[in-house]
Amino acid sequence: MARTSNVFARVEPEIKQQAESVLEQLGTPMSNAIGIFLRQVAMQKGIPFEIKLPQNVPVSYGALNEDEFNAEIEKGLSDVASGRVISAQNVAEKMHKDYGI
Repeated sequence: MARTSNVFARVEPEIKQQAESVLEQLGTPMSNAIGIFLRQVAMQKGIPFEIKLPQNVPVSYGALNEDEFNAEIEKGLSDVASGRVISAQNVAEKMHKDYGI
């Protein structure tokens, strides 16, 4: 058996739990997954995947299932009920600025 070294990392409990759940379904222990990641870092001489900020795009009706659509409608109704509204002119200006439309 190859010699091993310990790696200690602090991660958010929720992220660790989510990762463990996925890895369990894959039949891969956390230590093996970390080893795979580190091998890829060494082989590729960098992070083995693209790291970027998510795109700031408006929600597309066609991309939502019924539950997601209903959740978005509920969020909107909640905003209206609590007075978190802005004028149509401000919406148009923000969409133009943020999304180029």
